[in-house]
Amino acid sequence: MNKIAVIGLGYVGLPLAHAFSLKYEVVGFDIAQWRIDELKKGIDRTLELTSEQVNEAIANKMSFSNILEEIRDCNIYIVTVPTPIDKHKKPDLTPLIKASESIGTVLKKNDIVIYESTVYPGATEEDCVPVLERVSGLKYNQDFFCGYSPERINPGDKEHTVTKILKVTSGSTPEIGKKVDKLYASIITAGTHLAPTIKVAEAAKVIENSQRDINIAFVNELSMIFNRLNINTNDVLEAAGTKWNFLPFKPGLVGGHCIGVDPYYLTHKAQEVGYNPEIILAGRRLNDNMGIYVANQMIKLMIKSGKTVVDAKVLVLGITFKENCPDIRNSRVIDVIRELQDFGCDVEVSDYWADKEDVQREYNIELKDNPDINSYNAVVLAVSHNDYRNIDFNNKEQILFDIKSIVDKADGRL
Repeated sequence: MNKIAVIGLGYVGLPLAHAFSLKYEVVGFDIAQWRIDELKKGIDRTLELTSEQVNEAIANKMSFSNILEEIRDCNIYIVTVPTPIDKHKKPDLTPLIKASESIGTVLKKNDIVIYESTVYPGATEEDCVPVLERVSGLKYNQDFFCGYSPERINPGDKEHTVTKILKVTSGSTPEIGKKVDKLYASIITAGTHLAPTIKVAEAAKVIENSQRDINIAFVNELSMIFNRLNINTNDVLEAAGTKWNFLPFKPGLVGGHCIGVDPYYLTHKAQEVGYNPEIILAGRRLNDNMGIYVANQMIKLMIKSGKTVVDAKVLVLGITFKENCPDIRNSRVIDVIRELQDFGCDVEVSDYWADKEDVQREYNIELKDNPDINSYNAVVLAVSHNDYRNIDFNNKEQILFDIKSIVDKADGRL
């Protein structure tokens, strides 16, 4: 019988651990003591699981731990740690390497290590496996085996949950591939797709988000063009969308831990083998600069309306990377905030979804509770949380820039 250890209990690991706990004995492992303490109390601050679901997992004999010895008797290790980029936009495999080192200390013969973290093609076998071999003293594909099954979690999405999204699987040998596929198929109701190799599965994952990034960059560029032509971008997209095969992408800030990061993993590997990926990098450059573009458009609107920019009171509504979700990782709203501050604006930020402590720690910003929206000279509606759709912006002297185009009477939008 399989006993599974899920390494990393964030937006990906915890829902996966919960799903497996309904059929298997599971240990959820995370190095953060505070995270373990909260989960033992039934608290998930990512809001991916309810307290009832966390307690359900515990009732199903799932345990939470940050002690390596308590995962030694597992035979399946699933790694769900993040793979960020550094300040030079290069892949930072530190969490992945450290997780591999930890697993290596408890790895035994015939164990299987499955990676879910998004990486460039080859990372599992070229970067992680050597660490497992070095620390464990075991031989790859002889003493232990690996698999790769890229995560497809969509933070905040309560419809497309982990078991309802088709899962790509792979293994280090054909036999192990079948075992990995069978393991996931036992909990994934949407079905699985067994890729022929780990590299294929890695590549499939990294191009999913690169494709979305490029498409969003395209409509972001369109919004800049249409703004100069005094055409409403949403009206254009709605009209074009009447064609059956038109892809329904919308302009906006591209952040989060996937779309705004993953393409750099692919471009890194491409450059390593001597190819300069022009389209992917062009899309990244455009999307990375959208926050600055938004702030500059807001400043132009203020100047045209005769408002003083320096010391102007500006409210930014929303700092999470997407709507109806507490995830602030790599939120590009911060680019809008910093650019407005550079212009001399007095910027305050409010977001009822975001955790105050997380925002303070990550961005050194103190969130404002229940701001008097009409008291500000300008408002940037940055994230389309549900409650923001019902706000009555009735201050006619106020400039409103609506990034997500959810308010009809906004002065500016993408």
